[in-house]
Amino acid sequence: MIVLGIESSCDDTGAAVVNDEKEILGEALQSQEEHKRYGGVVPEIAARAHLEHVDEIVNTCLERAHISLKDVDAVAASAGPGLIGGVVVGVMTAKALALALDKPFVAINHLEGHALCARLVHPIEFPYLLLLVSGGHCQILVVKDVGAYERLGTTIDDAAGEAFDKVAKMLGLGYPGGPMIEKLAASGDDSRFSLPRPLLNSGDCNLSFSGLKTAVRKIIESYSPDGEIEHAILPKQDVADVCACFQMTATDCLVRKLEKAIAYFQQKYPAGRHLVVSGGVASNTYLRGKLKQLAEKYGMEFAAPPIRFCTDNGVMVAWAGLERFRKGFISPLDFKPRPRWPLDENAPKAAGAGGVKA
Repeated sequence: MIVLGIESSCDDTGAAVVNDEKEILGEALQSQEEHKRYGGVVPEIAARAHLEHVDEIVNTCLERAHISLKDVDAVAASAGPGLIGGVVVGVMTAKALALALDKPFVAINHLEGHALCARLVHPIEFPYLLLLVSGGHCQILVVKDVGAYERLGTTIDDAAGEAFDKVAKMLGLGYPGGPMIEKLAASGDDSRFSLPRPLLNSGDCNLSFSGLKTAVRKIIESYSPDGEIEHAILPKQDVADVCACFQMTATDCLVRKLEKAIAYFQQKYPAGRHLVVSGGVASNTYLRGKLKQLAEKYGMEFAAPPIRFCTDNGVMVAWAGLERFRKGFISPLDFKPRPRWPLDENAPKAAGAGGVKA
């Protein structure tokens, strides 16, 4: 069984071909550089870039796989959530190919692509506990099966990756900010500044990063002669210290909430063994190290996709497409792309309005 996957939900145009032997036959990815000057992704520019590159990316992927389109059993595409202009480009391309080839089309929830990606490279059985953490999403979920998710907690404001990018922007580090913060934090003192941990005692698994981001802003503003962040001048070491303190605190917020989730998970799903992290922020090695320690503390196995598959890519879409296709989940050609698409939309929520209680 071979599935072609297309990813275009944000600022990466990706395509990949995988088979049911867990082999990546071919892949191609075009990361858009056009957004760096703006300090973030501009939706209209992203959509136009996807339209310009998607055919070339698909062709390159197939060439690297040494197959033709007729060898593909199904065509999958990220159909949401995401920037709707880019999502439409990928979905329409996949639908056109499926129609022309008389092959099934599989609409993929972009978050499910992240959620299942680790299963491509690790022997992970259902159910497992998942921290899905990226620039636009931050959720703690139980992955019960393909298409079956129980959300235990989510961010009530900024996603963790969004907070990383905004802090980096305030420090003048450029976009994307996460990798720069991690790099500078390595030489910083993570005890230099005291930062808040929002919702720490809320009793549920929900997260908040807005207040943490604001606290960092106030520190940066203290270096400005007139209190304006644009005029702040921080010595190089102080920038590293701010990065280290922010990274440590944000990670601690995630770890503390995951401890609550683990208690619930181990009680309700005693057969579950894995703690998995996925999404763009999962490429942060500091976070990975702390989550590995957390898993060991509670007798769980830690797993994550390879770093290059943490950010958006065609491989995760192709694999999710294969997982869904072999269970018989096929989408109609009139499926409408969705800018918002909760992963647990049709799944029961955990106890309590705000998620699982401690």
